[in-house]
Amino acid sequence: QVEDVRTMLFGIEAQSLKEELDGFHEEVPKAKTTKKSPQQKVRFLRYSRIAAAAAIVIALGSIWFFSTPQNEKLYAKYFKPDPGLPTTMSSTNNFDFYDGMVKYKHGDYAIAISKWKTLVEEKPENDTLNYFLGVAYLANKKEAEAIPYLEHAAEAEDNFTFLNDAYFYLGLAYLKQGDIELAKKNLSLSNVEKAKEILLKFTD
Repeated sequence: QVEDVRTMLFGIEAQSLKEELDGFHEEVPKAKTTKKSPQQKVRFLRYSRIAAAAAIVIALGSIWFFSTPQNEKLYAKYFKPDPGLPTTMSSTNNFDFYDGMVKYKHGDYAIAISKWKTLVEEKPENDTLNYFLGVAYLANKKEAEAIPYLEHAAEAEDNFTFLNDAYFYLGLAYLKQGDIELAKKNLSLSNVEKAKEILLKFTD
């Protein structure tokens, strides 16, 4: 579809330029005083290219908007990785965790996942590890792998710092997979403002 629209737009631009040039040649014998200067022609061609580029951007955006399912559009709009924890590394006992956090905050999600998976194998009940592993998988575009870790974090006790965020990201993971009912269920358990906004979209 993208290639078809691109071909169509370039064809329209080429035809438009041809008609302009034909009209220009027809007017030359009749009114030499109105002949465009070389600078004006260059300017016209430049504006035509800009207009064509803008048309392509609009067309591609329209294709994405109308061809992308609603759940994926909502996910793309509302997903943003958790900003992470401060990485002071003051405690050598948690060096591997914070080293992974540094990688995570720099967008090196695969490396962070590798480091944290080793840790979570040693401490499978660690809610914080499970939470950040889940979010890292989401950021790395692997929603299916994210869900088990986020589900574990969402089962934590009420005093767990990231409980509401765990529900939010778990809802987003299900939303991306197209499981709307589970998405709504988990989003409704979160007090994150974005979760409430997404739920309102389902009632519109």
